Amino acid sequence: MSDIDAFENNGIDGEDEMGSLNHSTVQTNLAGWLKFKCDKKLAVMTELSLDISQHDLSEYRLDVKDELKPDVCAYINPPKIPATEDDLLRVCQMPDLVIEILSPRQAMSYLIRKVKAYFELGVKSCWLVVPSMSAINIYSQPNQHKTFGLSETYLIDQVMGIQLPIQDVFS
Repeated sequence: MSDIDAFENNGIDGEDEMGSLNHSTVQTNLAGWLKFKCDKKLAVMTELSLDISQHDLSEYRLDVKDELKPDVCAYINPPKIPATEDDLLRVCQMPDLVIEILSPRQAMSYLIRKVKAYFELGVKSCWLVVPSMSAINIYSQPNQHKTFGLSETYLIDQVMGIQLPIQDVFS
């Protein structure tokens, strides 16, 4: 059992609308690194609303009906805005990579359930970032993950073919 699995958090069992300095810093670092420094050409978005209205995710107890909104997500082949529209409020196409960042008041169990829901929706890889512990769980399947911390030099996502210096995430 990893330190993250053993971490007990009696926080909000749902979305935390209040941000924090560490959450914001990690979100910006990850989005920037994936967009501008990653060898892969990824379309990277933050706080993108994913349309889940056609799916029943009630078993995950997320208290959401129509959308999920990951902190960061990335597409190899991004969704396109139809010529008849100026923008999309919700995207039906699921991303290849989803990153969730634990907020200081948020329950870890909520984000783990959310990761499992993302896999049911067809997401290929999920990262669960815990800024207070400088750790990242990379899930390649709903119940299979590897934990990376500051003792490692690189974070490696084998599913997405991504390798990044872990110090860049938390600095």
